[in-house]
Amino acid sequence: MGTLLQQVINGLSLGSVYALIAVGYSLVYSILLFSNFAHGGFLVVGGYLCYFALNTLGMNIWLAGAFSLVGAGFAAIATERLAYKPIRERTSVTLYLLIASMGMSIVIENIFVVIAGGRFRALPPVIPTNPVNVFGLATTSAFDIISLVTAVVFLGGLQIFLTKTKWGLAIRAAAYNLRIAGLMGVNVARLISLVFFVSGLLAAVGGIFLSVRYTLYPQLGMITIKAFVAAVIGGLGSLPGAVVGSLILGLSEMLTAGFLSSQLRDLVVFSLLVVTLVIRPTGLFGKNVGEKV
Repeated sequence: MGTLLQQVINGLSLGSVYALIAVGYSLVYSILLFSNFAHGGFLVVGGYLCYFALNTLGMNIWLAGAFSLVGAGFAAIATERLAYKPIRERTSVTLYLLIASMGMSIVIENIFVVIAGGRFRALPPVIPTNPVNVFGLATTSAFDIISLVTAVVFLGGLQIFLTKTKWGLAIRAAAYNLRIAGLMGVNVARLISLVFFVSGLLAAVGGIFLSVRYTLYPQLGMITIKAFVAAVIGGLGSLPGAVVGSLILGLSEMLTAGFLSSQLRDLVVFSLLVVTLVIRPTGLFGKNVGEKV
């Protein structure tokens, strides 16, 4: 029983980090109907900015975290302005945006290979990792609890932003039809920049925690493939679906590693993807939508 509870907590912790990243995927998809594969690059930007702020600028984790979140958000805006906006202005075919996002992912990765080098780096021990007893039933890491609570706070903040603010209302309207939202007076260019900023910010939070859980290196963004899988399982474009899919994925990984074999984790993850696409191609919470023009 104790082992099961421990693996469930670990799975929820990992799933919550996936959720932060998957929600960013779904936000962009809900507005522009393309999967932004450069999203993993924003995660790497956040991780390296936090590392730089902690080691070079001497900031504490709160200032370093804020610095990395804002930096990753602006990196996402810059990516949209430089790579995606010119394409959007010339064509409505989203396939070109998808191809451009793959290219930007490689560009961002290689920028950090050139600037920071390809070696692995460890963030300073600014987030506690000491064992914590959970109700006397199991022992888990303080890091897992902190990452779970942090993800809940950020996802809750996003939900409040989307439901209680004017820009949140504009984002929800644009998710139905971007062109009509523009005709109703929404500044579409600013809204798209805001969506990319929020997605980059959330990716940076995931980047910080993944850098502590594993290590920091330029290819760390590849882990967002699993967050993308979670978004597909939940239903691309659905924020609740992204969260549910991520939690399912995190629990599946940890329970498989804990009770079967860690070598089977990826097999289970991608088997879930295939099964979902066969049974329900739109995902658990997804809807059939036409191409937005």
